[in-house]
Amino acid sequence: MDGKDAGKRLKFIHKRLLNPCFRRGGECRAVARFLLKMSVIDAVGNLKATMNRQKILVVDDDPVIVKAMSMKLAPAGYEVVAAVDGSEAIAAARKQKPDLILLDVNFPADVGVGWDAFKILAWLQRVDECKGTPVIVISGGDAAKFKARALQAGAIAYFQKPVNNDELLALIKQTLAAPAQSPAS
Repeated sequence: MDGKDAGKRLKFIHKRLLNPCFRRGGECRAVARFLLKMSVIDAVGNLKATMNRQKILVVDDDPVIVKAMSMKLAPAGYEVVAAVDGSEAIAAARKQKPDLILLDVNFPADVGVGWDAFKILAWLQRVDECKGTPVIVISGGDAAKFKARALQAGAIAYFQKPVNNDELLALIKQTLAAPAQSPAS
C-alpha cells in the first residue's frame, strides 16, 4: 500500500464509518476513536514497510521473464522495477537507485545503440548514482562465452536460464544484507 492508497483508505474510514459514530456520541464515539487510531497505525505501518523495501531493477526484453522475476521477488519482500532495454535500464537505475540489478545479456537492436549486458555494465560504472550497485547477470546464452566476461565486466554473479530461484534469492538476500561497499576512487 503506498501513501495514496493509505490516504484514500483513511478518508473512506473517516467519512463512511467514523463521522456517523462521532455524531452519536458516548460508547460509539469511543469505538470510532479506537478504529481511527488503529487505521492510522495500520496505514502508517504499511507505508513504512513499503518505503523500507529494498529495490531490485529487473532488466530483460522478455516480459514473461520480467513477470516471473517479479512474482518471485515481490513475495520475498523486494520492490521490483522493470526495464526492457539498455536505455530504460540506465534511466531506471539513475532515477530509481535500485539496491541490486538483475540483468539479461542480450537485447534486440535499440534505436541508435545495440545494447547488451556488457555495455550496460560499462555505463552503470560511469554513472555516479549507480557505482557500487551490485549486478547479477542472467542469460539463456552460452555460459562458457558469457560468464567470465560478465564477472570481468563487474557483475557479482552469473546465472544460466532457467534460473534456480532458490539460489538466486539466497544470493540476493546475502548480497543485500552485506554492508555496502563504497566504489573505488
